[in-house]
Amino acid sequence: MFTGREENAVESAFGTEIRDVDARTPNLARMYDYQLGGTHNFAPDRERLDAAVGHAPQTVPPAAVDRAFLQRAVAWCADRGIDQFLDLGSGIPTAGNVHEVARRRAPGSRVVYVDHEPVAVAHGNELLRGTESAAVVHADLLDPDDVLGAPRTAELLDFARPVALLVVGVLHHIGHGADVEGVLAEYRSALAPGSALVLSQLTGDAGAAEVPGGLHPRSLAEVGALFAGFDLMAPGLVPAAVWHPADPHEHGCSPRAAVSWAGVGVRGQV
Repeated sequence: MFTGREENAVESAFGTEIRDVDARTPNLARMYDYQLGGTHNFAPDRERLDAAVGHAPQTVPPAAVDRAFLQRAVAWCADRGIDQFLDLGSGIPTAGNVHEVARRRAPGSRVVYVDHEPVAVAHGNELLRGTESAAVVHADLLDPDDVLGAPRTAELLDFARPVALLVVGVLHHIGHGADVEGVLAEYRSALAPGSALVLSQLTGDAGAAEVPGGLHPRSLAEVGALFAGFDLMAPGLVPAAVWHPADPHEHGCSPRAAVSWAGVGVRGQV
């Protein structure tokens, strides 16, 4: 796990010091990393997630399933000519990052990762050192002006051409009081026709408005509303594990496969 030098500083996996880290408060980026088997997390992150799993395992979004969906959706977008990606709430870098998946399909792809967690940003910057076609922006995804107006966003992404907006495994960490639909509408207004929205969200169809771990589920209807202005592509809004699965039989019958809804929408002509 992280090695703390001071109360608010940790040593990254790259041997550099990351300052202003709150190691006492559970953090969604580090909890996600823990779910994926990473080492960039602290005891409070592990305890919060373990408590949620122990209390109601069926309500905890399976990070590996969301991650696999993200990778398949990025490949889908790249195969259809989209070579620009804006990844909101990207989290701590791990194997199979967006720029790696995209470049295998479209070598000239450009990627902007966005996160407000200092550890995620620091690790992303280390990972992308020397890479000109990908960058990390330190910003809150709920502030589209800050994200879209960031210098690195403007340098890398041409919004006159299609961009894939990635919002995977992050919205259920945002409370129902936030105007998520309005925020996504602001991003949509910046996207050219042919752009894609790739989104997954913890399901709330079981009736729970909130679940342990500070998660905020949304119903199928609520998730569908987030695709306003986009045309959902086949197979529509489905459990994340069954959206164009690499192996149709691998997750199709798993009870955990229906924990998150996922889909890809494409913006038509305006």
